[in-house]
Amino acid sequence: MLAVTFAHFMNKTIQIALAGNPNSGKSSLFNSLTGLNQKVGNFPGVTVDKHVGTVLLNGTVKAELIDLPGSYSLYPRRSDEWVSYNVLMNQDKTIHPDVVVITTDASNLKRNLLFVTQLIDLKKPVVVALTMMDIAKKKEIKIDVLQLERELGVPVVPVNARKDKGFDLLKKRIYETATQTWKPPAFDFIDNKELAPAAITTVKELVPGLSDYAALHHLINHENFSLTDTQQQQIEAAEVNNKFQPTAVQGTEIVQRYQRIRQVMYNAVIEKTQRQKQLFAEQLDKILLHKVWGYVILLSVLFFLFQSVFWVAQYPMDMIEAGFAKLQGWLGAILADGWLSDLLINGVVAGLSGILVFVPQIMILFGLITVLEETGYMARISFLTDKLMRKAGLNGKSVMPMISAFACAVPAIMSVRNIENRKERLLTILVTPLMSCSARLPVYTILIALVIPNTYYLGFLSLQGLVMMGLYLFGVLIALAVAWIAKRLVKLKDKSFFILELPIYRSPRWQNVLYTMIEKAKVFVFDAGKIIMVISLLLWVLSSFGPKDVMKETAATYEKRIQQQPGNASALEKEKQTMLLQNSYAGIMGRAIEPVIQPLGYDWKIGIALITSFAAREVFVGTMATLYSVEGGEEDEQTLRSKMNAAVKADGTKVYSLATGVSLMIFYLLAMQCMSTLAVVKRETQSWKWPVIQLLYMTGLAYLLSMAAYWLLK
Repeated sequence: MLAVTFAHFMNKTIQIALAGNPNSGKSSLFNSLTGLNQKVGNFPGVTVDKHVGTVLLNGTVKAELIDLPGSYSLYPRRSDEWVSYNVLMNQDKTIHPDVVVITTDASNLKRNLLFVTQLIDLKKPVVVALTMMDIAKKKEIKIDVLQLERELGVPVVPVNARKDKGFDLLKKRIYETATQTWKPPAFDFIDNKELAPAAITTVKELVPGLSDYAALHHLINHENFSLTDTQQQQIEAAEVNNKFQPTAVQGTEIVQRYQRIRQVMYNAVIEKTQRQKQLFAEQLDKILLHKVWGYVILLSVLFFLFQSVFWVAQYPMDMIEAGFAKLQGWLGAILADGWLSDLLINGVVAGLSGILVFVPQIMILFGLITVLEETGYMARISFLTDKLMRKAGLNGKSVMPMISAFACAVPAIMSVRNIENRKERLLTILVTPLMSCSARLPVYTILIALVIPNTYYLGFLSLQGLVMMGLYLFGVLIALAVAWIAKRLVKLKDKSFFILELPIYRSPRWQNVLYTMIEKAKVFVFDAGKIIMVISLLLWVLSSFGPKDVMKETAATYEKRIQQQPGNASALEKEKQTMLLQNSYAGIMGRAIEPVIQPLGYDWKIGIALITSFAAREVFVGTMATLYSVEGGEEDEQTLRSKMNAAVKADGTKVYSLATGVSLMIFYLLAMQCMSTLAVVKRETQSWKWPVIQLLYMTGLAYLLSMAAYWLLK
């Protein structure tokens, strides 16, 4: 029989489902087992990510490892938990796992064993991967692995993903379990049949091959299972005839499981009591989660984060910017005049400058956010702000997507799936784009440098850093206000609760931080950079060409004036380039919308930037670089900031005054200028209704508040 089984699996890819509680080390285990042999898709019919990887068992047998979304138990509440549930209950037609590997946090064993014992009672081939053994050791928790294995009746393997320990034994146990060399226990962890004897017996007769516990779940969730109409009716009748109460049965089951788990813990685990030792983490939580000091520390952390964007990034940014300015000047000196050299200097080089100059800031911002996540502080922020979030119609879990949106709104919106309440999930989606993503950072940086003096208070408080932090906090306040209003308009009723596991404090993995910084920089350069370059080149064309007769007449007029006034040739050449730009296709476009944006303090050039920025916000800088380079004449060695700072209106006043700069920052803070975000909102809500509402309310809000800011500061 064993030979037949082995031959069967030699010709078949073993399918492994990886399950476990959130924060139990599941993702680390998946990455360690699969390495680079993994891909990401979607589970059929839903927007939940599907991570699939390949691993070799016994060196020859190939296995497919599927990372299921994290679940606390076999009773799903969130959409991603339903994905895991359907796989484990054999309701997913595409995934039929030969074995289930469940990650179990050794430092929090009692809580994790609930899910483990439920899977055991489904009569699934189960292997327990015991993670966080190092943390358990620090807590002075000793686990008798062999005794735990005997108590559960399934293989238990300690692993350490960070140190790559235990994987050979884990692979061996997976193979043995999948090929039924190691069979699952014949006994139930608890007596499931006694929970509803008659009803369970009826279901097992209607659906052959079910365990007692699987039959219980058919009673509770049969409406969500693929059953015939006859089976559905008969199960419903069994519920009615036997007065089956699902909530009461679930409660009784959980109580019995924890009673049995306590016995398992007594036999297999030795741990010190809280009276014997209070961990440093608990003492730290008392400070970080304090109702007053917690917020003070949070604001200090955020201030440090935004100050660092200026402190650390300023020098490499200046070097990159100056380097590109020199390059433009050098190319202008050696290349012959003509449209091709103009395209290279003012199109390609100016576009590249607008991309690469902000890479240092992007890397620093993402690096610091990764440190917050790695250390475990990010989850504490969610816990700390839950009460504040609830007043606005959200909950503490909304904070995680909102903070993640400081990097990018697209993955942030996708992460709202772990919010159980439908209304809170929708409200979080609607307000998350109001967080200042990394695409806004180049816009803020250049505008702050133009209109905010580089003043320091107390020797270390930078006014520019404070303004940057103020913009981010203003976005948060607006988001809370919008959520507070929207909760009264969105007519969805769902039970709201907040359950969050606080991860342990850890030192950040600096290799992972560095990797994240490099990868995010690559994404910015190669993804956003493509858009910026395309639009920069398109803008060069629109800025360099216009109605033939008008452009020809303008050029001829100024050539004649230059011949008549050779002593004023430089100023006339500058004026000529400005008039050619105004009469170009880009100039015509900008002047067409100028009446609409004039109340905000913007000129036609800013108008062009607003139009192009609806593709992606970061295009603003590339647009300015192209427009001012095209207009710049012989002043190629000037940096973009110096060109913008020197820009004046027809009446001689500065284009980028304090009023205009603040107005523009507020517009970019609030306006929905990201097509990718709208696309992912449509994907997550399964409707165009909410993206359209989002586009209208954000753009309208941006217009009104930026106009108010301009007239107040004018």
